[in-house]
Amino acid sequence: MRRVVRGFWGPREEPVEVLAGRWRATLERFAGLLPAAGSGSDGVWAWRQVHASGPATGLRTDERALTAALRAAGEAEGWSDRTGYALRLVTTGGPGWKIEVSGRAGGTPDFLLQSMVIGVGSPDGAEIPDTELLTALAESWEPDFGGVVDDDVLDALEDDAEFGPDEPAVGWVGYLSPGRAALLPDGVDGPDGPVTARREVRGGGVILEVAAPGAVEDVVRANVRLREAGVLRPLPRPMDRAVL
Repeated sequence: MRRVVRGFWGPREEPVEVLAGRWRATLERFAGLLPAAGSGSDGVWAWRQVHASGPATGLRTDERALTAALRAAGEAEGWSDRTGYALRLVTTGGPGWKIEVSGRAGGTPDFLLQSMVIGVGSPDGAEIPDTELLTALAESWEPDFGGVVDDDVLDALEDDAEFGPDEPAVGWVGYLSPGRAALLPDGVDGPDGPVTARREVRGGGVILEVAAPGAVEDVVRANVRLREAGVLRPLPRPMDRAVL
């Protein structure tokens, strides 16, 4: 099964040194939560950086190496401080495991959300700590909203509930920034009754347990209810803040 752990936010200008620290924290926490998913020794995953052209190259995940990679991204032709610094990394572990990380951060865009999107491919039957993975992403990047989804959920949100590709939404596990969490209504259906703030994360915001993994109809219903309550309203365009 392949799931995607993702977070999105608006403009937040940050130097590459700060971004490198966020990247390092994310990669280290995912490696700790999914020890079988990456290749490498002594619990340190071996990452390859995917480039716009040419073969992928190895990349260490200490802050010095990540800072250098981010600086190189900022020196590429066509780069703009409006869009931010982008990296794409991949690692493979045992049979059926593959982790793909794509992030763009540190920019000040008017319309395009900044993002961290992590694809987790796992063998059938593997237990994936979705809540912990999303918590790790949220605490590392302080997004506006996020969630754990798969292609079926994304297709259903678009086809059945008319969610746009950049419209705020959650998955079977969701994250809401403090401003969005303050708007949470009572009575949103979840796997064990009304959805509540199951866990507050460091730095603010909450993790929601919305549905069982892959429960498409339940996820869509909860998103519709949250949208109706104003919890998932988009950031105003042009954007002038990172979170609602």
